[in-house]
Amino acid sequence: MSEKKNLRRAKREARQEKEAKNVVRWIFGVLVLLAFIFLAYSIFAV
Repeated sequence: MSEKKNLRRAKREARQEKEAKNVVRWIFGVLVLLAFIFLAYSIFAV
């Protein structure tokens, strides 16, 4: 019983870690995209 519980916990932790990395990747990508948009705006606005 305890072994089953530990296995489920390990799977859940691995899934959460994978999802967290995915979220960080998305946030970083959006920030880079916004930086390029701001750069383009700064160049063409002047």
